[in-house]
Amino acid sequence: MKLTVFGATGGIGREIVGQALASGHEVTAVVRDPARLTATGGRLTVLRADLSDPESLRGALTGRDAVLSGLGARSRADAGVAARLTRSVLTAMEAEKVRRLLVVSAAPVGPVPDGQGLADKAVLAIVNAVLKDVYADLRVMESDLAASTADWTSVRPPKLTDRQGTGRYRTVVGGTPPRGRSLARADVAHAMLAMIDDPATVKQGVGVAY
Repeated sequence: MKLTVFGATGGIGREIVGQALASGHEVTAVVRDPARLTATGGRLTVLRADLSDPESLRGALTGRDAVLSGLGARSRADAGVAARLTRSVLTAMEAEKVRRLLVVSAAPVGPVPDGQGLADKAVLAIVNAVLKDVYADLRVMESDLAASTADWTSVRPPKLTDRQGTGRYRTVVGGTPPRGRSLARADVAHAMLAMIDDPATVKQGVGVAY
């Protein structure tokens, strides 16, 4: 497939690029600073672009089969970036008639799963309070996705880790895995790539966790 990756220098974005190349895909990585992208290969194209300007993104989307985005806030101070930049991506995709989009969201944006224990509910309440601005940003992003013409999927992991990916995790389309407390960034990327051609995930939020 011909894929475009936004947020390619972030923790999840780097994993998406590396795994996609290893699987034989052609990858266009859109970045602000090419020097921060360490991946190389004959099937990799690196484009520097202003992510807030939809027109500057169109060249990265021409003829693409799917778009994967690891865009999001890295801290509470960045709250708002996910919705704002994803809106630019959606505008550019519509102009180039590219429909498939997979983005990273977060488990607290999804529904509380049945059977969730009291301890997990308490932790979730604390996390929601501390990161309320970040999650509000992701909810706006998901609302924009739902209103768009894209064939989108919002992937919602819990706490992210840098451990080695296993390829073994649970997914719940339209829901959240119960007692799902963590997921490696490598496995978030693995899940996103696996969902590209899965029709059951189109226009759905998908909870992913160990």
